Amino acid sequence: MENLLEIKNLSVSIGTGSGKVEAVRDVSLTLHPGEVLAIVGESGCGKSMLCKSILKLLPRNAVIESGSILANGVDITKYRERDMAKLRGKLFSMVFQDPMTALDPTMTVGSQIAEAVITHNPKLPKAKVYERVIELMELVGIQQPEQRYKLYPYNFSGGMRQRSVMAIALAANPQILLADEPTTALDVTIQAQILDLLKDIQKKLNTATILVSHDLGVVARAADRVAIMYAGRIVEIGTAEEIYYDPRHPYTWGLMRSLPALAKGKRELYTIPGMPPSLIDPPKGDAFACRNEYALAIDYEQAPPMFRITDTHYAATWLLDPRAPKIERPVGGSVHG
Repeated sequence: MENLLEIKNLSVSIGTGSGKVEAVRDVSLTLHPGEVLAIVGESGCGKSMLCKSILKLLPRNAVIESGSILANGVDITKYRERDMAKLRGKLFSMVFQDPMTALDPTMTVGSQIAEAVITHNPKLPKAKVYERVIELMELVGIQQPEQRYKLYPYNFSGGMRQRSVMAIALAANPQILLADEPTTALDVTIQAQILDLLKDIQKKLNTATILVSHDLGVVARAADRVAIMYAGRIVEIGTAEEIYYDPRHPYTWGLMRSLPALAKGKRELYTIPGMPPSLIDPPKGDAFACRNEYALAIDYEQAPPMFRITDTHYAATWLLDPRAPKIERPVGGSVHG
């Protein structure tokens, strides 16, 4: 299958007064047409910065140090702002985390969606713009769009505001949709509706989606493939079935054990000990070693390579080395060595 998006050995740093933050470190990913790829990890692990790197929406003090970003086979890493402006909205678009900061509180929701439509179709007649806005509102599940066209963001619930932001993002029928924690501020029922909507849009428009989340449980119902990110690196990637039923990296085990669904009958919910390391001066070896109860001596000295488990499943842990001792996995139910 031809890749719609291919990221190769991408590294991004951010200059600060305290030093250079290595926000994204040697990341390689592919995205296929029409699939949902979830990127999961704790806050501060580089997920949002990776998405902003793809869109070239980086802060001024951020620099792409190395690597490449290929969209439809074309390397866009060196593209200038005017070149990227032609791609945003049409090739890829983004749904940001907080719809209240993404929407203008002084404009009606309909006019904000119309603004996105006109940006990409400046010669479209006014009547056609209105028709397109109503069509987009219906696509994202906003009922009675004619009446709600003239309402303001504060008239909408959190879920409705997120649907409005999605309508804006879909105005030019992008091939790739980047959704940065689109369900974080929503209750569980609305979270499920938004994820089902993303899956529905993927099927209707054949839009490929990168879904960012800190919660493995949230993305379970939507993802085709899952990439686990920690300290700026991808530490495990595979199909959703492989990640949920056969996880191999200790960090993935920790995320799985933290799910409330796996804590039934237990007095306490599992938490991964410690905190993610500072990326101003990342630790030597495996960045997860100091929090990993299964860490080997080599983890403190040398970063593990990506070990192949299947054609679609890879994990960066020395436990997959043939010389590693066998251990009993806390999730997945089999002995691993």
